[in-house]
Amino acid sequence: MRTIKIKRVYEAPAKADGYRVLVDRVWPRGITKEAAAVQEWQKEIAPSTALRKWFGHDPERWKEFQKKYRDELKHNEAVIQFIEAHQSTKVLTLVYAAKDEAHNHALVLQHYLEDR
Repeated sequence: MRTIKIKRVYEAPAKADGYRVLVDRVWPRGITKEAAAVQEWQKEIAPSTALRKWFGHDPERWKEFQKKYRDELKHNEAVIQFIEAHQSTKVLTLVYAAKDEAHNHALVLQHYLEDR
């Protein structure tokens, strides 16, 4: 069984993070590639630009955002490829930039991947 974690890109990387993947559509502000310490950037599995802008990190839209993002994930070929590529990865850390740790797309993606 593999472990899927999530972590803000602004937190220091740790050995326990395993394989780190940035899952934001745009590169995080104010952080270098070295500081991000990610092995992969998967912007294709992030929410679409339209969905991201609609959500705007508004907790009032959280429930609807989760539903819409899951629908996007179901129909996203990049997600299928990502799952296949990381089947044997023991520890996978999804790295994101959002400030709100309770209402962000990485949480939705984490649960989606765990259900697969």
